[in-house]
Amino acid sequence: MAALSVSWALIPVGGTQSAGSIPLALVAIAVSLAGSLTGLYRGRWPLGSFDESAALIGVGALAAGGLAAGLTALGQPPTAAMILLTGMGATALTGVLRHLLRRKDLQEARPDGTELTRAVVFGAGIGGELAVRTMLRDAESPFLPVAMLDDDPTKHRMRIDGVQVMGGRDDLEAVIRRTDATTMVIAVPSADGRLVSELFDLGHDFGLEVRVLPSADDLFGRRVRLNDIRELRESDLLGRHRISTDINSIAGYLSGKTVLITGAGGSIGSELSRQVHNYGPAKLHLLDRDESALHAVQLSIHGRAMLDSDELVLADIRDRVRLDEVFADVKPDVVFHAAALKHLPLLERYSGEALKTNVQATVHLLELSQQYGVEHFINVSSDKAADPISVLGYSKRLSERLTSHMDHLARGSFVSVRFGNVLGSRGSVLSAFHQQVLADKPLTVTHPEVARYFMTVEEAVELVIQAAAIGTGGEVLVLDMGEPVKIVDVARRLAAQAGKEAQIVYTGMRPGEKLCEDLFSAREKSSPTVHTLINRALVPAIDPELVMHLDPAVGTPLVTERLIKLCEVGLEESNEFDRLDPAQTAVQTTVSEATV
Repeated sequence: MAALSVSWALIPVGGTQSAGSIPLALVAIAVSLAGSLTGLYRGRWPLGSFDESAALIGVGALAAGGLAAGLTALGQPPTAAMILLTGMGATALTGVLRHLLRRKDLQEARPDGTELTRAVVFGAGIGGELAVRTMLRDAESPFLPVAMLDDDPTKHRMRIDGVQVMGGRDDLEAVIRRTDATTMVIAVPSADGRLVSELFDLGHDFGLEVRVLPSADDLFGRRVRLNDIRELRESDLLGRHRISTDINSIAGYLSGKTVLITGAGGSIGSELSRQVHNYGPAKLHLLDRDESALHAVQLSIHGRAMLDSDELVLADIRDRVRLDEVFADVKPDVVFHAAALKHLPLLERYSGEALKTNVQATVHLLELSQQYGVEHFINVSSDKAADPISVLGYSKRLSERLTSHMDHLARGSFVSVRFGNVLGSRGSVLSAFHQQVLADKPLTVTHPEVARYFMTVEEAVELVIQAAAIGTGGEVLVLDMGEPVKIVDVARRLAAQAGKEAQIVYTGMRPGEKLCEDLFSAREKSSPTVHTLINRALVPAIDPELVMHLDPAVGTPLVTERLIKLCEVGLEESNEFDRLDPAQTAVQTTVSEATV
């Protein structure tokens, strides 16, 4: 068919006799051979693609060249005009035929029906193009793209598969009136949390259901699918970090090593366990005092949980004798210390428990890690340790200083990693909001201006593992959490996403709470590391003896007072306690007992 379509190009040019005698059979043979040589007839390229267009040009050139050679061999050398018209005709008419075939395929694949969701796609870049084509090329698609928007003026009036870019976000209201759209799809895979939040609020103001295309990292290496166009998650609204992980450096200290993770059943510990398992340690031991949590994490790693393997270690880090048995049996090369008490209001009431778990138990682990020659010790800390004003913050600050002290004594590298609120962690504010929305109850927020740093648990843990690879020892490594987010804004968006009006009740700031957390204290000087999302600061060491002599049973007020004073004591000042008179010693001893 392609060969016959070029016969018009062989009409005599200028009435010359040579043109009229060109055998059409030779043209057909030339075009057919050229198409076979280029793979045009074998479905090598998608119909109408750029690659196929280039192949069509090649077919025309080969056909013209083959025709010229054949005619010359028959003693009828063609004119230049004949060769040019033959090549152009073969390319153009074959291209038209294939274009018509592609239009037919697209029409058959196009979704049809009166109940389709009319969607405005925000983003006219690669993400928007993929989203529109995915919607239009699946007959089962519930979406019909009726318009596109983009804040880049140079893209206005563009058309992608017939869908026009009708302006920027300021034109949304007019576009809704013109198209009767009911949904907006955010198709900007590189969008940060601020842009997603602004577009979500804008769409919600006009009564649109807002959906989103996954981030560039999630889409890497594969096509967009219809089920990728999903409802927004908390991570979309609160910011999506791009993490570039140096796999080689991580593999260097984890692969083939024996790894022990404390608090392995918790939110951070369980994700640590899953990610560390993927780096191929020789042995991975998961320690927790909660047997149900150990069952859950083993199930998440292996798909089964028989609770009969040596990788699970049931123990309480407060029990020094039991920990000594564990270290003697396991002999870890790497220790991730994620076990801690973390709920701020409870620890304000029970500071002695914070002292026992977050501080004194940390000393147990540090001393045993030094004794058994641990190569890497990673203490998971919190942004509340920066200029702390809560029992949780004081205890975590002391754990950082104790880790720094041990780094000076041990052969291995001992570092702390500090970050903020983790999405999806147990007892987080987002979990509380979800429960309140489902129960149709008011959302409780402490203060209209309170803001927090957020990060997904996967991102936080990935950076914790990376931080250990770049830490030199003794410092605190601080993860870049992006911009702090107002809690009241989060509450309103979660309610809006559930289709409900947000009823906000302000309960007042609780003891130990800040309006906004700090990543570094006022006295700390941060410096960059080789990783763009990790910074470091030096931490003054503190002698473990100061905290191990503290008595957690002296009562919450006194324990809290001692924790505060210990956080202010420098290593060079620790000997001042030896010079106190007996009356003062009782007070100061309690200070040294209070730690994370």
